[in-house]
Amino acid sequence: MQQDLVDAIKAHPRYQELVCSRRCFAWNLTFLMLAIYYGFILTIAFAPALLGTPIAQGASTTIGIPLGITVIVSAFILTGIYVAKANSRFDALTRAIQEDIQ
Repeated sequence: MQQDLVDAIKAHPRYQELVCSRRCFAWNLTFLMLAIYYGFILTIAFAPALLGTPIAQGASTTIGIPLGITVIVSAFILTGIYVAKANSRFDALTRAIQEDIQ
């Protein structure tokens, strides 16, 4: 009986849509975060002088500090984007699947 329910859910077209859209969205955000992170790391590795450049003449703050903060903040923003989409679209699809299966 339990396996029948699992098979019915897996065969449901909205479940397929949910799995595909969630996977694609998560991978897109992952690749974006990896590009941001490794872009910053590669800049550290190959152009450290660029990140060590002061923001303004005579300033002790360098360009690397706001860029590093941007990397961290972008992780929070991308997480927020995922949560917002999960709470709206993915949860709606899950509820629709539950209603159809019951």
